[in-house]
Amino acid sequence: METTTKKKSAKKDYRKIILESYMHHVLEHGHEPVSIFKFSKELKMTEGEFYTYFTSFDSIKSAIWVELFDETVSQLESQEVYKEYSVREKFLGFLFTWIEVLKNNRSYLLSLYGGKPKAMSPLPAEMKIFRERFKDFASEIILEGKETQEIANRPIISDRYDEALWLQVLFVFNYWLSDQTPGFEKTDAAIEKSVNLAFDLMGKSALDSFLDFAKFLYQTK
Repeated sequence: METTTKKKSAKKDYRKIILESYMHHVLEHGHEPVSIFKFSKELKMTEGEFYTYFTSFDSIKSAIWVELFDETVSQLESQEVYKEYSVREKFLGFLFTWIEVLKNNRSYLLSLYGGKPKAMSPLPAEMKIFRERFKDFASEIILEGKETQEIANRPIISDRYDEALWLQVLFVFNYWLSDQTPGFEKTDAAIEKSVNLAFDLMGKSALDSFLDFAKFLYQTK
């Protein structure tokens, strides 16, 4: 008896299609689509169908930033040696890996952010979820650093360490956008030098040792 098999048509991932089409439009035209109506028409879907997945172009850009972050963390955590890194090495690893992920999307990022002020202030709305995800990641590194005593636990100041690391991410991103050196060599150097400075400042310093000693003398006199 002859049997026939019917191939099931692969279900389209419309969310992915929208993300890729948006990026392609920005790359082709140097700016985002004029309207959601026109963009939906290009995708051969109704405006209502588009809103099933995204509510605005900002929400698309936000999703792209989150995907860039998730890809970075996924690559990091897939490396067995990552678990053995010091907290300084983990943050260095994050920034180096993140820049490698960004390289695959440099033209898109330049189209949207190449002309932005260096401080990127106020923060673009589409980067806010990325910022939240990063600060959660940074908080884990900071907590681990305090436990291993690689990071000093200072009243008030240590509560702002995650914000300091976020500002460093913005610095590296802006530096990379304007870097014209082969292989972005200057960005690599900027990452290493800025991270070393940041962790030296967050680490236990001679001043901390002096204050601890002074506190000990005061309490035991």
